[in-house]
Amino acid sequence: MREDAAARGLAIEVVHRPAADSLGAAAALLGITPADVVKSLVVRRHDGQYLFALVPGDRQLSWPKLRAVVGVNKLRLPEASLALEATGYERGTITPLGSSTAWPVFADGSMVGSRIAMGAGAHGYSLFVQADDLLVSLDATIADISDPG
Repeated sequence: MREDAAARGLAIEVVHRPAADSLGAAAALLGITPADVVKSLVVRRHDGQYLFALVPGDRQLSWPKLRAVVGVNKLRLPEASLALEATGYERGTITPLGSSTAWPVFADGSMVGSRIAMGAGAHGYSLFVQADDLLVSLDATIADISDPG
């Protein structure tokens, strides 16, 4: 993950944090709001390919909106073992940075302009980054893909 970020010229900060039993608890431990914790979701397309959906922690993924942006009729969250196989990361640690495959990234526009925290590839760590820099470096499609949580 660090190597991928460096290759992209992306400034990141990885911090250790105690285990958290929820996104809200993780945000509190990091001293930020849930909106600034971005969930990296691995989504499986009907053709077996994957994509990343990045959604702020105070929002939930909107399946109809994401399907419309991707241009498909069927999407789903894969089983944990398939997400691990597709990315090299366990659920709760997933980040597009350093993924074993560079899947397309779709990001909710509400994170633009923020400094965000997200999975850092290992339990007990969070990655801080400027959302705009991350999204540019990933060539992310930025769209309205979420609803209020």
